[in-house]
Amino acid sequence: MNIMITGASRGIGFELAQKFTIEGHKVIALARSKDKLKKLEQVCREGNRESKLIPVSFDLLSDNLRESFERLVLKHFKKIDILVNNAGMLLNKSFRDFTEEEFDRMYAVNVRAPFFIVQALDELFSEHSHIVNIGSMGGYQGSVKFPGLSLYSSAKGALAVLAECLAEELKDRNIKVNCLALGAAQTEMLEEAFPGYRAPVSAEKMADFIKDFCLTGHHFFNGKILPVSLSTP
Repeated sequence: MNIMITGASRGIGFELAQKFTIEGHKVIALARSKDKLKKLEQVCREGNRESKLIPVSFDLLSDNLRESFERLVLKHFKKIDILVNNAGMLLNKSFRDFTEEEFDRMYAVNVRAPFFIVQALDELFSEHSHIVNIGSMGGYQGSVKFPGLSLYSSAKGALAVLAECLAEELKDRNIKVNCLALGAAQTEMLEEAFPGYRAPVSAEKMADFIKDFCLTGHHFFNGKILPVSLSTP
């Protein structure tokens, strides 16, 4: 299969890219850090000498996101079977302290980028393609909310609703769109936002679940926001 993963340089995205390439899938891994992408490429080759990983350094904060995306990414694939909108930005601070620039950056990475990536890939999706947005329990309606996460949670809530809307827009072509609202997983991003906190699930274990869902979930779900958490919403 042809698979694209954003935010692939660390955490869940890094683990997910490895798992797909080890199984022989062709993967475009997007991230800003060239060094971390080189590390990912090395790890994938160690797991599968015939690794089909394509590392692409790409900034989701680009002003001309769609134009840049088409120039750097679309030349690699003629079709997309699975898109995982995994990239995210998390800042833990009081709503009183956020700047307008931080607001724009948070929504640009967590909402704007997934929207325009799907738009750019529109003609490459085929029947039975699966788009998976990686959301958060913080953006799941009715879940427990935490101080310091107003922008992150609201942005992930928007990403979840975007999945519902895109499922309607694309259903005439039988393209499925879902959102996984993840509970805490032990990633670098989580550690940076909450130093010392230990999540109940590792990035690797969460990636196992996401990989299986990407490959089979669209046979059972479409336009759904699914909580993936050990705690009650």
